[in-house]
Amino acid sequence: MAIEQGIWKLANDTHERPQRLRPTGLADERLLEEQIMQDVSILNRDWLLIGRQVRTDFDKLIDLLALDVNGNVIIIELKRDRTPREVVAQAIDYASWVVTLSDYQLIEIYEKFAEHYPRSHASLGEAFEAKFGIALTDVALNDSHQMVVVATRLDASSERIINYLNNYGGENLSINAMFFSAFEDNGNQYLSRAWMMDPDEPVQPASQKGQKTPWNGEFYASFGDDRPWELARRYGFIAGGGAAWYSKTLNLLSEGDRVWVNIPKTGYVGVAEVTGERRRGDEFMIETEHGWQSLLSMTTPAEYNHIHEQGDADDEETLEYVVPVRWIKSVPAEQAFREAGLFGNQNTVCKPTVSKWDYTVTRLKQAWGIDTF
Repeated sequence: MAIEQGIWKLANDTHERPQRLRPTGLADERLLEEQIMQDVSILNRDWLLIGRQVRTDFDKLIDLLALDVNGNVIIIELKRDRTPREVVAQAIDYASWVVTLSDYQLIEIYEKFAEHYPRSHASLGEAFEAKFGIALTDVALNDSHQMVVVATRLDASSERIINYLNNYGGENLSINAMFFSAFEDNGNQYLSRAWMMDPDEPVQPASQKGQKTPWNGEFYASFGDDRPWELARRYGFIAGGGAAWYSKTLNLLSEGDRVWVNIPKTGYVGVAEVTGERRRGDEFMIETEHGWQSLLSMTTPAEYNHIHEQGDADDEETLEYVVPVRWIKSVPAEQAFREAGLFGNQNTVCKPTVSKWDYTVTRLKQAWGIDTF
């Protein structure tokens, strides 16, 4: 069934009934596009807009293009007054062009975008690093892409089509939908949004350019270079946090799993066996000769500020989380293994299904003298 949104104003008196705000609708979905241009976090705070009304090789215009922290491309298409079949078909048509784009073409798209619309940074490299804190050269641009349909209403037909494509379109097809509703209260206007499918779910990257291979059972983990690697080696954990995007994928790991750890811009530093489930960093307990002690009590803010300075402890999405591990092999950061051709990804944890991952695991085993586990 189609999704419907509503907003209620709560009464100050418990004996009064809540008042439902009057839905007003947007007179023109171009207004919604303008609002997204002003603040892309209306859609997703972890996206960087790189293009608007981007002309394809077959003379069609893509409403908006964005990148995520991994360099994946997001095709954003507003439904406007088109039928569900038209807007979904249009998005797929655009995706067939986007998948062919090279790094330099995406860079040119951003440069034209920044030239026509006021941006804080003139180059994609500057904008990407300012947004994500990662050099553009450290990610693989356009390895994957995703289609997102944006609408003020999502009818039952749109929902059926998008569900069908996700369920039966195969691993190389990823499409989601977000819809907005506008409300008014005493002259003030409000906007609410809803995703059709939770974008924070730990899923595989969207459609991939490279040839997909069966997952080899080995997990990949990215250990942020702003986190204390030597403490992680000493006490046996990997970590992520600060936002749901960085911590939720830790839930992919279960006891007995094997995970290969990479520090972005540094290289691979270890492989470990998972010994427990994800937990809050400030509640992580370590067995010592003096009994069990918390990681919080055994470290100083200077050593691990992520668990000592967590801000609003009630906001679980922003907390630091850890997963306990037993190191099979670990090395200091200055001895990290790094060479061209190795797999890299900014997800805290993922299950890579590209041939480069098989190659990476093989090379790490060779470099670290690991024959069997």
